[in-house]
Amino acid sequence: MSGPGSDSPKKPFSPGSLQKPLAILAINKKEEEERREREAEQRRQAEAAAQQQVQARLESPQQPARPGAGDVDAADPMAGMTMADLLGPADQQRRRQAPPQQPQAQEQAKPREVDDFDFDEEAFLAALDENEPIGATGDVVTGKVIEHESDGIYVDIGGKAPGFMPKGECGLGVITDLKNRFPKGMEVQVLVTREQNADGMVTISCRALALRQAWERVRQLEKDGKVVQVKINGFNRGGCTCDLEGLRGFIPRSQLNEGENHEALVGKTLGAAFLEVNPDTRKLVLSEKKAALAARFSELEVGQLVSGHVASIKPYGFFVDLGGVSGLLHHSCVTGGTMRDLREVFQQGDEVKALVTELDPGRGRIGLNTAMLENQPGELLVSKDALMAEAQDRANRARNMMRIQEQNAG
Repeated sequence: MSGPGSDSPKKPFSPGSLQKPLAILAINKKEEEERREREAEQRRQAEAAAQQQVQARLESPQQPARPGAGDVDAADPMAGMTMADLLGPADQQRRRQAPPQQPQAQEQAKPREVDDFDFDEEAFLAALDENEPIGATGDVVTGKVIEHESDGIYVDIGGKAPGFMPKGECGLGVITDLKNRFPKGMEVQVLVTREQNADGMVTISCRALALRQAWERVRQLEKDGKVVQVKINGFNRGGCTCDLEGLRGFIPRSQLNEGENHEALVGKTLGAAFLEVNPDTRKLVLSEKKAALAARFSELEVGQLVSGHVASIKPYGFFVDLGGVSGLLHHSCVTGGTMRDLREVFQQGDEVKALVTELDPGRGRIGLNTAMLENQPGELLVSKDALMAEAQDRANRARNMMRIQEQNAG
């Protein structure tokens, strides 16, 4: 029944319908956490005790044989247990996840020395020699012809695979019959132009080696100031082409004695000197005029008496034509006397006899001197004709004076 003034019926009483106070809930939660911490501490202590017992058994000097199932001492709860039994599933999981640790004895182990290994020095060096690449680019190697192909030949140069020489690299000229030019067993010297590929084969060339050697010979000829004989084999608007040591040379029209009619020189042999030798750009430029100058220089020596004609008069001296070359008679070397003007001594076209005192083929310079022919300073100004008539005898005396001066200077 409902009480007076109430419209809703009363619900039946149930103990579970009563809610616990918040204070009681907090106390129960705290007790549960403490209980869990005590259980965890008990487990840790048990695990630590088990590990200590196992460690003590492992460190004992003598390990007793594992007893059988019927020999287990009931008083010893640890007897007959394995590490898996002691550690339990939780510890096994942790051991699997943790990184392996090196034993202390292994950390203190002595490192192995070279003598501890089976080491054969001779075998090691032999292996290095066997696998060493044969022929780097630019190396000169010697080998034997072992096989012919339509496009080249194979040469044994001592590597894992033979070297291959293409037909176009077999020489400077055109080679049509490789078998006759390079018979099997023939020893050849070649230049490596490409290092070995994945198969160990290198590319070699006789032509490249011949070109290198030709440039080396030409550079030495240039260094020595030699005059070479070349045969004209062609021409163009700028000059003539020629062949020297298997190399293509060029002579500009301005460096030819007959430059106006250079087409007619084809087939003729000329003497030429070097103007430019550059293997990198393959430029070989020659000069016929320089060769004539060099030839004339080769006929001269310091102290020699030469005869020529005054070609021009400059404020600093006379240029004397000596037959293909010009010498400079500087105003300080004309006379030991005092001159007011160079024309007091020589006029253009006059014959001059003078001593050679300087030779510089590289610069094309010849130094002359007439003052050394005088018996006394200024003699050339008053008796030039007599001095020129006696020039040869006076030149001998002057050469002796020059030798004495050189000895004193040395």
